[in-house]
Amino acid sequence: MAKVAYGSLASVYEWLVADDKTSPAGSAQAFEMVTAGLAPGAQILDCSCGIGLLAVGLAQAGFRVTACDASPAMVERTQALARAHGVEVSTRVCRWDQLPDQEWDGGFDAVFCVGNSLGHAVGRSGRSAAIGGMASVLKMGGVLTLTSRNWEQIRSAGSRLDVWNRLVKRGDRTAVVVYSWQVPPAWDAEHRLEISVAELQDGDRLQVTTEPLSIWPFRHEELQTDLSTAGLRVIGSTYDAAQANYLVTAQVTAPFRVA
Repeated sequence: MAKVAYGSLASVYEWLVADDKTSPAGSAQAFEMVTAGLAPGAQILDCSCGIGLLAVGLAQAGFRVTACDASPAMVERTQALARAHGVEVSTRVCRWDQLPDQEWDGGFDAVFCVGNSLGHAVGRSGRSAAIGGMASVLKMGGVLTLTSRNWEQIRSAGSRLDVWNRLVKRGDRTAVVVYSWQVPPAWDAEHRLEISVAELQDGDRLQVTTEPLSIWPFRHEELQTDLSTAGLRVIGSTYDAAQANYLVTAQVTAPFRVA
């Protein structure tokens, strides 16, 4: 399964979020095409919840929300954000492969795994276990929503230093974000991404936070096969070879059985 990561980046994760998703309301609004089909008060699991922007936004919208992440630091930030906005979000430190052990079997109307998280699952077997874990906690007919980078595009660009082409603003704060990609020849080899956030402080001083991450990319066709194997039927995909990211929704059509 995925190695626990984002311990360092949890403190600066807001710099990595798209501008329109930096508030809970904005993050929830970005997924209204999914939540519009859910009943009021539906039970939702935000899996790999990050700093809790989506979880808190969904709770503000009236859903009953549980949030989990393998990173304790991310879960702590989610708890703090929920308190700050006066909403209830149940939280748990939990990996994808631990989901079948959480006594949540068939408990959720929807599961979200967004923010390009799935690529951190270790190889095809780890990804299958992750998707299976998420499928196991969905009700029959429940919907899984995943977002992913376009890994075909990432690999075609090769190893590189990617300095974001603009300063990132968060209120009166400013930072520069740098991605360092190490892309090996083989698809199934471990890929490396080092993310650095350099925040401008005291006029001319930079406070730099850096974390190396491990990634196992996948083709979008492989993702569809993995979803089908877990008893999920793809009902929507925004995959476009020319776009950097895409969203997939899949619905439970058969009960998931842990091997």
